[in-house]
Parts: sequence; structure tokens; C-alpha cells
Amino acid sequence: MAKVNTVFFCNSCGYESTKWLGKCPACNEWNTFVEEKVVKQGSSKTGSIKKAAEVMPLNNIEQIKISRIKSGFDELDRVLGGGFVNGSLTLLGGEPGIGKSTLILQICDKIKVEGKVLYISGEESAEQIKIRADRLNIKNDNIMFLGETDINVIEETIEKIEPKFVIIDSIQTMYSDEITSAPGSVSQVREITARIMKMCKMKAITTVIIGHVTKDGTIAGPRVLEHMVDTVLYIEGERYFTYRVLRGVKNRFGSTNEIGMFEMQSEGMVEIKNPSSVLISEREGNPSGSVIVASIEGTRPILVELQALTATTVFGLPRRTANGIDFNRVTLLIAVLEKIGGVNLSNQDVYMNIVGGLRINEPALDLGIVLSAASSYKNISIPSDVAVIGEVGLTGEIRSVNLIDKRLKELEKMGFKKCIIPESNKKLLKDNFKLDIIGCKDIIDAMKILKIK
Repeated sequence: MAKVNTVFFCNSCGYESTKWLGKCPACNEWNTFVEEKVVKQGSSKTGSIKKAAEVMPLNNIEQIKISRIKSGFDELDRVLGGGFVNGSLTLLGGEPGIGKSTLILQICDKIKVEGKVLYISGEESAEQIKIRADRLNIKNDNIMFLGETDINVIEETIEKIEPKFVIIDSIQTMYSDEITSAPGSVSQVREITARIMKMCKMKAITTVIIGHVTKDGTIAGPRVLEHMVDTVLYIEGERYFTYRVLRGVKNRFGSTNEIGMFEMQSEGMVEIKNPSSVLISEREGNPSGSVIVASIEGTRPILVELQALTATTVFGLPRRTANGIDFNRVTLLIAVLEKIGGVNLSNQDVYMNIVGGLRINEPALDLGIVLSAASSYKNISIPSDVAVIGEVGLTGEIRSVNLIDKRLKELEKMGFKKCIIPESNKKLLKDNFKLDIIGCKDIIDAMKILKIK
């Protein structure tokens, strides 16, 4: 007989307890426990004994060559490490309206698989999917649609049509009759994901599941969901900007350092092959407080425009605002600029922004933050053909950054004439550049070179 037990799960990490707890002992989060009913089937001692797996030396295990499937988007393949691995399970997350379903439908149309593609939706009807497909001009006869939320029906359908690529939109809407809790609960999400994972591994079906996100941008539901899948991708970007960043936060088959750049247009997601030219294309004139910084995302150099604005405060406490940059880092660097650079910003509101809606946390932006703030305060423009690179320490020194050669080559390709870099990086340069490369030891030297001291 089936036995019904009441247990409590932590929404953050999936920790299980027989009673409610205010604080989770596993992840130390408060008020995350929810009550759920779990049905446990009775076990029989007369059943067959499972044979233990064979133990063998690790060096004797033969490596299987990983076969990958091209998605049709070079930017996505870059993030995945070369394409979808055959039989892998990928989780795609992002805020509502960011473009998850649009990108997935385009992938269904372009993916290079020999067989059918099955799109399973628990949120939208067939008519809604068809309207989006017509807008995106998708006419692929291999795309099959199933509007279902019952995992048993989904498994039967997959057994019947034998697709090579499956989309599940979204994991929080799927449910199993064997579990009494509501769809989207910890028990349901964990059970559905486990069954999908078993199915895609046994039948070598490449599967992508779409997940909802919480208000802080993380995947909704238990954290165990991200641990179970092979790859976790996030689509980032401001809703009112057209640019989207596809970032991998977990990848069992490749690096998590790469990003993909897209632009949301009327015909869907369009790849941005050269992000640098797009992000600095609208820079007109030479206003004060604006500087170009060469950043690195994974192995890709990206030129971004960093803007700063200082204005006399009308309150007793000056305001600090950062958009696209770590707020604490900006506050720290303003203190360095005041102490070491001699720029008094104690009565100035300081606003920082990265143009294009991107978010970059790389320390190589430090020198750009310091110089743009000083430029805005002194109302002295930084020449438009000058870029800066460098991490700034608490004593004002400019520290070295990695992959300096790639950054300089990108600047050279985009037509820049001069670049200020750390002195330690300049000593180790191997290639010859047409750029006028200037090495600086501290922020005072950099401010003197740009004549904003």
C-alpha cells in the first residue's frame, strides 16, 4: 500500500525535514521551508537483488568521443562549447519577455538534426506558438507541437514519435500524478527533471527545458534543478534595450567563460558578430565623462563605452549610482580617486553607466571608472581615439590584467590610436602594435597623460 507522509522542503537547496524550520541548516536561508505530501510505495523484501556495478581503474576506462549538434547560431554554439552535446539536458532561464521562447523556436528551425523536433508547451496553446512561428517566418515541417503538462503523456508521445530534439516549456508547469503536491513545487520539479534526464540519457535525445526565474534573477524552484542538468544558460539584458547576452553558468562539456551576443528584432533574435562595433557605434562628439574600455568576456574582447556624470548634490549625503557595474566597486574607486587623485567628490553625486544595457564585473574597468569620473568633474574630455585598461588598487596603483594582447588587437581593429595600460603589462608585450601604447604605474600618471589632473 502507498503511504502518504508530510515533509518539508527548502525552496533554495531542496533540503528535506520532517518538521518546519525557520532557518535551513544546509544553505542558511530563512523562511524557505514549504510543506508537501509525498507518497511512498511499499517495498517488498522478496524482490530481486540488484547486481553491483563493476569497479575498474580510472585509467582503463575508454573515452567516448563527444558528438555535438550545431544549433544554427554561432553565438549559442560558442557558449555551449561547440554545440549541443547529443543526449544532453540543458536548462535555459531568463526574465519574462527576455526572449527565451523566441530563441528556442528559432533553434528548432535551424538546428542540424536528422529527425523530428518536438516542442512541448505547458503555458501556450498551439495557436499562440503558430502566431510566433509565422512572425519569425518558420516553415520547418519537422517541428512537432504538443500542448501537455502530464509527464506520463509526454513520455508516451516521445516513445511514439522518437524525436531527436525536445523542448519543454516550462519545467514549472509539468506534473506527475504520483506526487500530490502542486506543479512547480520542490517535489514535482525534482521528480519531473529526474524522469526527463533519465529519458534523454537512455534514448540519446537532446533536451532543452525552460525555467522560470525569481525576482532576483535565479531559476525558480529548488537549487537541485541546476545540479541535475548538464548545462545552465541565462539570457540577460534590460527589457527596454534590444541587446541580449547569453551566458553559461554551468557546462559539463565546455567552459562557462564565454558569452553570446544577440539583438532582439522584429524577425526574432539576431546574432551580433562584432559586439564592439555595435556598442560604440552611437558615440557622437567627445563629451566629458566618456571613455572606451576594452573588456574580456571569456576569450572574446569587447569594447564598451563607460559614462560618468558628476553633479553637485542638493542633499547632505552625496548619491552614488551604478548601472551595469558593481556598486560597491564604484564606491571604493571613488574613495581612491578622492584620496590618491586629489579629486574632491564629497559634495558631488556620481552616476556611472555602461552603454547598451550590459553588465560587466571585470576589474579591468577600474581605470575607466576612475578616469571617467575625474573627466566629468573637471569637465575635460578624454580624446575619442583613446582607450584605457587596468585594475586599480586601494593605494592608486594600476595592476596588470590578463589577455592584454587580445584587447589591444581589438582596439587596433576598431581604429583606436592610443591606449593606456598598466606598466607591468607593457613590459611583457610580445607582439608589435600600431597603437601608441602608454604604460602607467598609478592613476596620477594616467590623469597627467590625459591632462585631467
